[in-house]
Amino acid sequence: MSYRIVVDFDLCESNAICMQVAPEVFEVRDDDFLYILDETPGEDQRAKVDEAVQRCPKQAISVAED
Repeated sequence: MSYRIVVDFDLCESNAICMQVAPEVFEVRDDDFLYILDETPGEDQRAKVDEAVQRCPKQAISVAED
């Protein structure tokens, strides 16, 4: 089953916790904005993505099942 990452950028504080958990998927750059490097990562990244969703202090990240 495929999935995609959804970020509510109005809630996101770009605190980089998601980047610490899944640096292959999330990146906070020098401009202090969060970038999604891969909106549809493979199942091999799913555990890290789920952890990033759970650890986001503003609950700005979610997963949409496709």
